[in-house]
Amino acid sequence: MLVGDIPATAAHRAPDVVAVQFHDRAITYAQLRDRCWQLSNALLAIAAPGDRIAILAENCPEYALCYYGVPGAGMALTFLNYRLSPPELAYIIGNAAPTVLIVEDKFMGAIDSIRDQLGVHTIVTIGQPAPGTLAFDALLASGEATPPDVRVADDDLAWLLYTSGTTGLPKGAMLSHRNVVGAVMNALVSWDRDDVAVAEPVYMLTFPMYHVAGYALLIQHLRGQAVVLMQNFDPEILFATIERHRVTATSAAPTMIAMLLDHSAMPRHDLSSLRNMGYGASAMPVAVLRRARERWPHVRFATGFGMTELAGNVMVLTADEHDRALDEGLPILNSVGRQMLLSQVRVVTEDGVDAPPGTEGEILVRGDQVLSGYWRNPEATAKAFTGPWFHTGDVGRWNEQGYLWIVDRKKDMIVSGGENIYPREVEEVLYRHQAIREAAVVGAEDPTWGEAVVAIVSCRPGETTTAADLITFCRAHIASYKKPRAVVFVDELPKNASGKVLKRELRDQLAAGVLVMEH
Repeated sequence: MLVGDIPATAAHRAPDVVAVQFHDRAITYAQLRDRCWQLSNALLAIAAPGDRIAILAENCPEYALCYYGVPGAGMALTFLNYRLSPPELAYIIGNAAPTVLIVEDKFMGAIDSIRDQLGVHTIVTIGQPAPGTLAFDALLASGEATPPDVRVADDDLAWLLYTSGTTGLPKGAMLSHRNVVGAVMNALVSWDRDDVAVAEPVYMLTFPMYHVAGYALLIQHLRGQAVVLMQNFDPEILFATIERHRVTATSAAPTMIAMLLDHSAMPRHDLSSLRNMGYGASAMPVAVLRRARERWPHVRFATGFGMTELAGNVMVLTADEHDRALDEGLPILNSVGRQMLLSQVRVVTEDGVDAPPGTEGEILVRGDQVLSGYWRNPEATAKAFTGPWFHTGDVGRWNEQGYLWIVDRKKDMIVSGGENIYPREVEEVLYRHQAIREAAVVGAEDPTWGEAVVAIVSCRPGETTTAADLITFCRAHIASYKKPRAVVFVDELPKNASGKVLKRELRDQLAAGVLVMEH
């Protein structure tokens, strides 16, 4: 199966079921199939198989069409994070070299500011057309609602998602049709067993579609289930949407769940239809999970472990296991569960030997869903693989029953609100400030965001600055969610004998309250 086959497969089984409900717009599976075919044929008139087609938009029906219609034309959909700054977008667009750029009208200002740096020959606008662009509706109308006449192979590139490296330069994770469909199939056979059965299932997608978590849409579409699409995360709108559409299942980041639990609007809405909730993107504090179960006793929870390079999850802690762990106080609640049915996961020591239970090592993964490589980066691709085994860079350990614990994330990555933030990228910006001599960025535990970005800095002799000034400076140069939420001023950063900054020591000092944060 190819990514572009999913709408037609679902339409064969459930033509009149609503595939995408967005505000007051509803698209059935039969309509989704036809419009995806239209998009594929329209793109083939302005681009060629093998081209990249980039999209910059919030969640919307047009994004769903691109999920399938772009790969259906033998092209690769390139995902752009709308929270990035224009220079960051310019780098990714320049690296991916798309021939067509699809932009929601609200983001045209960002694109106009870097337009002279882009080698894109066609810009398509979702919403209000801009001068010199093609309207998405007009593009769609130009295509025939028939299967596109193009040859597409399982190993052709379907999706291109960018994930930052420790150098701060994003890398394009190449996900082929085989990779994406493999992740979807793995979820279908591994996550279904403990779901609460409902007569009329309705799934709500809350994650941004530029994130790999958007693959949940494909899972639900292959099932032929009704899907409600949220434009972006807003607690009050989320509650109202669940009530209005009788949503039975959804997924969210732990930080999102924490926000929902504390929101004043929750008691005003009927959430009794909700039965299943998956969570991921970062660790869930057990206290938050217990609160969620108390507030929503009719909801069952499940989680897993995955990453962009894996096109989705490879580990799962099922709803049954959550219930048992919560009821009996089992430590597996802090784990990411057990290997999914179509995944192969190892934990290896530094010499490449499988680590025994209780011993820490790097997590390696093999399977159809593992990325094909990094776009235009053969060095990074070679470094990431040992034979068929992909090195996640995450450190974990097994227990005797086959449950996996994540001990540390790759390098010093920070996960804040479900977003991956790489310290080096923030440090590079801080070093551009005239007052900064040294800078180290680490994550500090935060009850709302999971982790907060904290900058520990020392100033040059004779120079001074403030936390507010540094935070504002960073916001001007990188995406707002990457900026420090607090700053610590020190005389000198701790280092080892080779001059490397001891970030673990800084994290320990923050946790112990030794370092004073300023906001």
